[in-house]
Amino acid sequence: MSGPATPHIAQPIAPAPGPRPPVALYVHVPFCVSLCPYCDFVVYAGASARGPAARVDAFLRALHAELGLRAHALYERFGTARPPLETVYLGGGTPSLLPADAVAGLLDVVRSRFALVSGAEVTIEANPGPGERGDAGALRGAGVTRLSLGAQSMWDPALRRLGRRHRAADVADAVAVARDAGFESISLDLLYDVPDSSLAGWTRTLDAALALEPDHLSLYALTIDDPDAEGLTGPMADHLPTTTGARRWRARARQAQDDDRAADQYLHAVERLSADGWRGYEISNWARPGHESRHNLVYWERRPYEAVGPGAHAFDGVTRRWNGARLEGYLAALCPSGGAPPRLPPGDSEAVDGDRAVAETVILALRTDQGIAREAAGRARFREAFRWATAAGLAVVTDSGRLVLTTRGRLLSNELFARLI
Repeated sequence: MSGPATPHIAQPIAPAPGPRPPVALYVHVPFCVSLCPYCDFVVYAGASARGPAARVDAFLRALHAELGLRAHALYERFGTARPPLETVYLGGGTPSLLPADAVAGLLDVVRSRFALVSGAEVTIEANPGPGERGDAGALRGAGVTRLSLGAQSMWDPALRRLGRRHRAADVADAVAVARDAGFESISLDLLYDVPDSSLAGWTRTLDAALALEPDHLSLYALTIDDPDAEGLTGPMADHLPTTTGARRWRARARQAQDDDRAADQYLHAVERLSADGWRGYEISNWARPGHESRHNLVYWERRPYEAVGPGAHAFDGVTRRWNGARLEGYLAALCPSGGAPPRLPPGDSEAVDGDRAVAETVILALRTDQGIAREAAGRARFREAFRWATAAGLAVVTDSGRLVLTTRGRLLSNELFARLI
């Protein structure tokens, strides 16, 4: 078992000065059997993921090299004062496509170069289909403690509409296999506001998911973005260009979404899960007691984390750094030809300090059920925004003196966050 979740410690509004060593590590594995049309993650599908032209082995060599370079850089900055990692998260992509011995090898490198605390949470994302979920027993034996399954829906027509390869029955099979393998912390991802969906259909999906007795649920509104238009797909950027087919799918899908229906679906989930004793500890995340995602809490508490792999983001408390999304550049830097030594992959960074750091700290804290101290909400630069939020029923002050979002506030959180920036 991954152990009880770390108790949530309210993040101070004044960010800690200076860079700090990471307490978590994110590993991005950029391979999928096929590309879902709504997906904006860094993904290489088809022949890159499987078959004689697959680039998985080359990627693993590069990943080992980057882990070594990042660990060395941290040692040069922080020396032996760097603490062991509390969490490791293998995301993607579909990291469960990696052979279990490759996952074990990666975790061995992490233990030797970064160190892990006793009882560290180690999560891997997996697709539920039998050809993509990996060997649960071998993954558990490799040291993975938590499984996150990309279910997305428990209704086959919706899965087909989303371009998913698995079916609802595969989700049930994947959960059963994982339980048999000894996984005691299993999370399911579900999407609402799927094009042409209904409240009744969402209710069936949520009921079917709960019947599998997972420990954690992540419920996300289907967001259809345009990273090309947002300037996120340049040579050093952290996104890949959107394919022509995906662009056409998104144009049709936007026409079949509905804000009011999405709100009804979210409200139903809040009421249903609350009645069953689930903790909605973050806007999109619910957990059984002790099964909160310790890794994701690192992000929301704005603690420092390391990251490796194409498109991966790291944060040291002051600077946010990311690797470029292009696999070719990643491999060329870390596995150069001609015997040259590996170098860090291309990417970019930005400082997040001053007023921006304070606003980010407040916004991230408000995403959680712990909110912020009432005194922080009264600071001059936030006072008007929170006066508006409380008057509109978006936020309340608890008996313990914390300002937290209401359910209505969670639904309209982007309006409030825009006023805080």
